[in-house]
Amino acid sequence: MTGHGGGRGARAARWTSPLRLRRGPGWADQPPTWREARPALIADALKRAKARPSGNWFVAGASRDLTPGRPHGRTLAGTEVVLWRAPDGALRAGPGVCPHLGAPLRDSRVVCGTLVCQWHGMALDGGPFAGWEPFPVHDDGVLVWVRLDAAGGEEPLERPVIPVRPDPRGAVEAVWTGVGRCEPEDVVANRLDPWHGAWFHPYSFVDLRVVSAPGGRGEPAGGGEGDGDGFEVEVSFRVAGRMVVPVRAVFTAPEPRTVVMHITEGEGATSVVETHATPLTPEGAARPRTAVVEAVVAASGRRGFALARAAAPALRPLMRRAAGRLWRDDLAYAERRWELRSTGRFPG
Repeated sequence: MTGHGGGRGARAARWTSPLRLRRGPGWADQPPTWREARPALIADALKRAKARPSGNWFVAGASRDLTPGRPHGRTLAGTEVVLWRAPDGALRAGPGVCPHLGAPLRDSRVVCGTLVCQWHGMALDGGPFAGWEPFPVHDDGVLVWVRLDAAGGEEPLERPVIPVRPDPRGAVEAVWTGVGRCEPEDVVANRLDPWHGAWFHPYSFVDLRVVSAPGGRGEPAGGGEGDGDGFEVEVSFRVAGRMVVPVRAVFTAPEPRTVVMHITEGEGATSVVETHATPLTPEGAARPRTAVVEAVVAASGRRGFALARAAAPALRPLMRRAAGRLWRDDLAYAERRWELRSTGRFPG
């Protein structure tokens, strides 16, 4: 009896709550971060990110949003794209303009895995036909990528540069998409400025401290991508009131249009938040538009996380709502940055 009770007590003793009671300063009393957030440091990190290869791959959206039985139209870097699934679930992609008389193929029908144009019945099975050439496409289980060599202008890669993620069998993922009037570099620059988190998003982040930054204090941090060229932070996620969850995370840019936050210590270690900036307009457009596709892949070593996976359909809308609240502010940040850059008023 004693041994059984002791075992139960030992198991209980191993459990710790991820929540902490915060006793830190209020918003106006927190240490200012503007001296650390040096424009040249952020600009250098952005320059290095833009120099990395993308292989001409662009994120087209969430994998689960591309449902079978109907076509899905996208405009990526000024190129009309149509995507659909074959009967086995495999993705097909190609130009969204019918080669016959220019019909929008997003309005076609999918019949037994074949795309049938509603104007004159031209059927496309995903292979080359009548001048219509397919685009390489990749479904990584969370996001769908399309390779546009003419728009990207780089040496093509066989596969996109996909960030390291937790095992999907033990994770919950959610994808949010929004659109702003800016260019991809403005979105990436926002994410390469971790110092704004607790000031600009006090409803989500508190007690944010940048532990190390490339070209700044401390040693460059590694998070799985970017050759150790990362920003390492300690931050607490606000849950409710003074209840927070402290973590350590690293921000890296594995390719020009992606920034990833890896949680390295604390609750949800190995979880990632991927921010992908997909241009909708051609490069150099007078009124650029960029889609922000943010994928959250959450994992936890806690036994109770199995319940979260079971409740994933109910959790995903909440995860998307949280991302949308942050990006309501961050898109304003990115749009303001583009406005200043485009009129020659950006500081520095």
